[in-house]
Amino acid sequence: MRQRELKKLKAMVAKLTFAQRRELTDALVAEDGAAASVGIIEAQEKRATCPHCGSERVVRNGSASDLQRYKCRDCSRTFNALTGTPLARLRQKSKWIAQAEVLRDGMTITQAAKRLKVARSRAFRWRHRFLAVPKTVQAQSLTGIAEADETFFLDSREGQRRLDRKPRRRGGRAAKRGLSKEQVPVLVARDRSGATANFILVADGKADLVAALKPLLPSDTILCTDGSSVLAAAAKAIGVTHRPVNVSAGRRVIAGVYHIQNVCAR
Repeated sequence: MRQRELKKLKAMVAKLTFAQRRELTDALVAEDGAAASVGIIEAQEKRATCPHCGSERVVRNGSASDLQRYKCRDCSRTFNALTGTPLARLRQKSKWIAQAEVLRDGMTITQAAKRLKVARSRAFRWRHRFLAVPKTVQAQSLTGIAEADETFFLDSREGQRRLDRKPRRRGGRAAKRGLSKEQVPVLVARDRSGATANFILVADGKADLVAALKPLLPSDTILCTDGSSVLAAAAKAIGVTHRPVNVSAGRRVIAGVYHIQNVCAR
């Protein structure tokens, strides 16, 4: 806007009634909130690949919903910084920072809806979408001393009409003791800075562990585990220093620094 136009706008503001000034103030605050939200989103955008096909041949392609839009030259599809994230297609970006504050303050759905001036259904949807964001953030690399551990969850078939086994109640037990096909292995890896990655594995074999951990661990990483023979074999195959901690024998820390307490607490 030119200076002359700004001067005219200021003169018009002086003629507004009190109610009109309040309305204008609310509109300006909303615009500031939207701009702040977009600024944070765009600042985090470091993606140079298409989320649809993985191609790196992407170009800028205008903007939509206040966000920079990109187009893939391979699959011809467009995307922005939120494509493929839990926040995709959510509206009213002007209230997103306030939504983050609502989560920080631990407000109920009703309290959040009142503060944000939105319907309870929207406050409920926003809460679950925002809480899902951290789950999508995976560390790309671990540094220094890293820890890895496996855990197992019962395979859930909730919502499926046809099962190859008898149905069980929520929180039930596997039909067989020990490891079996009824359990899903999950690998969690974390370094001392808090960078964390987790993987749902097809199986808990050496090849599966190597495939998950190798991209995360530079050659100078020191990997701490609970002494699992499979994790030890994976560490050797990757070529990183391995420090097993025999937790089952009552050992918790080796040399004062090697332990798996961070990943277990996760």
